[in-house]
Amino acid sequence: MKFIFMGTPDFAVPILEKLNSLGEVTLVVSQEDKRKGRGKKLKETPVKTKAKELGIEVFQPRDINSSESISRLKDEKPDIIVVVAYGQILSEEILNIPKKYIVNVHASLLPKLRGAAPINRSIIEGFEKTGVSLMEVKKGLDSGGVSHVKEIEIDGMNAGELEDKLSILGADLLEEFVKDAEVDDIEFIPQDESQMTYAQKIEKETLNINFNKKSQEIVNLISGLSPHYGARFYYKDKLYKIYEAEVFNNNSEIDAGTILKAKDEFIIKTSDGAISVKKVQAPGKRVMDIQDFLRGNSFEEGYKLGGK
Repeated sequence: MKFIFMGTPDFAVPILEKLNSLGEVTLVVSQEDKRKGRGKKLKETPVKTKAKELGIEVFQPRDINSSESISRLKDEKPDIIVVVAYGQILSEEILNIPKKYIVNVHASLLPKLRGAAPINRSIIEGFEKTGVSLMEVKKGLDSGGVSHVKEIEIDGMNAGELEDKLSILGADLLEEFVKDAEVDDIEFIPQDESQMTYAQKIEKETLNINFNKKSQEIVNLISGLSPHYGARFYYKDKLYKIYEAEVFNNNSEIDAGTILKAKDEFIIKTSDGAISVKKVQAPGKRVMDIQDFLRGNSFEEGYKLGGK
């Protein structure tokens, strides 16, 4: 069968590799390259990099729904279009291009966590398990019927670790789908709209730690933002980021946000106990284990962390 693959970030790369082993990927569609870093150098998308390694032509339209883009996709005459975190909404005309199916590999157990940040939100919201759903692309946000599902225990993983696991899971799921599609054994089961939840995009305000919350909620936030973002707090008007922390038992009546210990350990009071910070980043510095950090940096015990 002939495939078009549409994807952009690291999460999509193993799934592209798997698809390439299952048939002929004639075209890879990815978002435009962006300028990143201090030097603002143009950086190609992870999917583009992998496609070039595999020798597959890459198409990066600014508007996937333009007449020129649609014509380009139609020229490929694909049997199946596979979409994985591509980043643009597809028009009805594109949905009707493939001979068989247009499907999306989505990193949640649909209808839970539709939307932009299902991996991060599954951890932030304290889910015990999540997974990957293979869904027919329809008009509406992640609302199409689901044909294949695999689930996984989150079990303390941060967002980067979970992303890696789900990406491999998604590749396996797609292999099952393609094999079933070859013999026309596909059934898309409608989602239960009453169970739908939305995985909101990670915004700047999402990154801020509120120490008035419970310890486990704060640890979930930190894990759900690591390693791509970092959960933020201000100390004496300087911005620091935490990338790993654990719940720490503390029964004192001290105000939430107070630094309880800053020698050998970094313990911060919360509404129902405390957290022990394991990895932290100072402004303009690299992420460090807390013991290494405290050898060259200091926090004032008894200082109450708050807003900027």
